[in-house]
Amino acid sequence: MGLDQCLNFDDFQKLARQRLPSPIYNYIAGGADDEVTLRQNTESFASVDLVPNVLRGVETVDLTTNVLGQRLALPIYLSPTALQRLFHHKGEYATAAAAEKFGTMFGCSSLGTVSMEELAKKHKTPQVYQFYFHKDRGLNTAMMQKAKESGINVMMLTVDSITGGNRERDLRTGFTIPFRLTAAGLAQFAIKPRWGIDYVRSEKFSLPQLDSHIKMKGNTLTIGRYFTEMLDPSMTWDDVEAMKEEWGGTFCLKGIMSVADARRAADIGCHGIVLSNHGGRQLDGSRTGFDQLDEIVQTVGERLDVLVDGGFRRGTHVLKALALGAKAVGLGRYYLFALAAAGQQGVERALAQMKAELERDMRLMGCTKISELNRDMLRFR
Repeated sequence: MGLDQCLNFDDFQKLARQRLPSPIYNYIAGGADDEVTLRQNTESFASVDLVPNVLRGVETVDLTTNVLGQRLALPIYLSPTALQRLFHHKGEYATAAAAEKFGTMFGCSSLGTVSMEELAKKHKTPQVYQFYFHKDRGLNTAMMQKAKESGINVMMLTVDSITGGNRERDLRTGFTIPFRLTAAGLAQFAIKPRWGIDYVRSEKFSLPQLDSHIKMKGNTLTIGRYFTEMLDPSMTWDDVEAMKEEWGGTFCLKGIMSVADARRAADIGCHGIVLSNHGGRQLDGSRTGFDQLDEIVQTVGERLDVLVDGGFRRGTHVLKALALGAKAVGLGRYYLFALAAAGQQGVERALAQMKAELERDMRLMGCTKISELNRDMLRFR
């Protein structure tokens, strides 16, 4: 299977599975516990139908949108995700370049494998810094200061990951950073030599957002241990408000799900929230961001920007969220499988397909611009 045969999300996922050692593939693909929420994220779109209008004169379609103080050419952005240079040796270099080409926003993770400073210097496209709140308050301050010095304008604090989810696929393969694999996991790397050759020939793997602040002392750091041992489960709204004031710029909370929390975020002056269950990787059985979207937009949509992620695979999925009032939709696995399949070319192909779907579907809905989408164009089953 080649890149030119990839026509949708499932195709990119199949090609990524062919090219990745299974421990890495399963790290991307997997969720928490029984993966109920992981599946529901995409299945929930089927419960809402689009009701198109016709004869509206839709020769041209404008997909631009304003979100978190940024002007985007598309109503989608590349969500911040960890460890991208494990999926493809170019990692965030490829992701950021593709985002810039399509005029949209991308996120740099605290567990990113390319420094936010380097990416900010190289690309003009908006960059969001996705931040985890650590027990060490001095570390939090130092990392925020580094982000300011790098020219980052938008801080996105993740609030749904004060401890790691139970990701059993990773436990079975022994997936850690650095690698500490089971015998079965090692065998999977042996049968995918191309990945290993690219990994060895590329720059040394690192976590630059953390490396200058955290000494691992040669210990193996599992993703679960990072969440469990270094992040602060005692974080409260007071901590968030203090961090927002210390940051002093555009501030967004990622992982909000309840109406009460959305209202609290607006009350303390957050500029945006992302409705998210972390791609089904944290609390299994939790509700999807899309299913919560309508209620939360109606409650706080006039006070802050409401974004959403989780399970978006089609242009019609995105249009349903926009019709409910989302300012933009975050893509995760959608572009990660494309990255794993073919690097920057893969991400660009995936974004081009999403853009084409959005333009076609907007015409079929009878809309020439995002603001024309509204709740009256939807019916809930």
